[in-house]
Amino acid sequence: MPFRFLKSVFISPLLEFIHDSRAVGISLLICTVMSLVISNTAAGEFYINLWSTEVHAGEYLPHTVLHWINDGLMAIFFFQVGMEIKREMVSGELASIKQSILPIAGALGGMLVPALIFTAFNNGTEFANGWGVPMATDIAFSLGIASLISGRVPLALKIFLTALAIIDDLGAIVAIAIFYTSTIKLIYLFSGMGIFVLLLLLTRFKVKFGFWNFLLGAALWFCFFNSGVHATIAGVLFAFTIPIKRLDAIEHALHNYVNFLIIPIFALANTAIVIPLGFTEHMTNSLSIGIIAGLVIGKPLGIVLFCWLLVKLKIGQLAEGINWKHMTGLGLLAGIGFTMSIFISMLAFKDSFTQDISKMAVMVASVLAIICGYAWFKFFIKEKQ
Repeated sequence: MPFRFLKSVFISPLLEFIHDSRAVGISLLICTVMSLVISNTAAGEFYINLWSTEVHAGEYLPHTVLHWINDGLMAIFFFQVGMEIKREMVSGELASIKQSILPIAGALGGMLVPALIFTAFNNGTEFANGWGVPMATDIAFSLGIASLISGRVPLALKIFLTALAIIDDLGAIVAIAIFYTSTIKLIYLFSGMGIFVLLLLLTRFKVKFGFWNFLLGAALWFCFFNSGVHATIAGVLFAFTIPIKRLDAIEHALHNYVNFLIIPIFALANTAIVIPLGFTEHMTNSLSIGIIAGLVIGKPLGIVLFCWLLVKLKIGQLAEGINWKHMTGLGLLAGIGFTMSIFISMLAFKDSFTQDISKMAVMVASVLAIICGYAWFKFFIKEKQ
């Protein structure tokens, strides 16, 4: 009887929530609000210091709880992203040039224009290195909002948004690897690349996939962590070595842990911010304006402009049932940066105060993008009958 009661009151509603396509976005929102509230109460100092607690696991491993989250747990998140990219390239929207040309163009425009807008506001300033912050789209949040208005969002548009966001993530990963990397230690980098080649060879020669692959994956992460290239890149490289027939099973096994444990923990740890006096003033400096304008204006402008050019040049074609009003709404939703934008903020700036202002600007921009995207579909797109 107690178990039946527990199942009906807690377990069943929880499982129903987890399987809801909006759940990840809702969880992120709750964690962010909760973290900000706690950080600005009497318990704030303890809460913020909690994430900075030293973890003495060895000289060559992360030293604080926050570093373990951002360098360790997020490598698993990037592993999941890498598997999504591989699956799309093998059998999804990115499997052929004809299928992928438009989302690739949209993603490039959605990265390039926000970066240029940010640079226009911050070129020559101490914030210039933050150009990568407004480049990213949060897949979970954007698709979660699209699900809230699913009656006005065609399935083809959701598929396009997913493909675009995946390419966007790949662009952010490349930017992190090339532009947000500190001093390179070649012995670790070459060791890591050697392990990567070995993993590829194991897949190529159809060696049975198992425990040793994951052990080599952990060694790959260790080498990249100590090489100077951000450790999370190891997660993406390891994903590319997973045999095609194992992708679905591993993705399915990791899905709930990544979406309902790793990402919420990341949100809790990285939004532990004391909102400074003069918040409005900080949101009107060049750093914040560059991020907000880049995400809210640059994203839709870049996506729609690049896709429009390809359609006009007859290189690409909109899917059946999608028009330019739909594409504008998609562009607005793509302005929800959050997870990846906050992550890049941590890499782009060294001092914690600038990181916090950047994170708050990302949150403000993401809220504005949610409001604008939701309102656009609500008022300008007719609901399917």
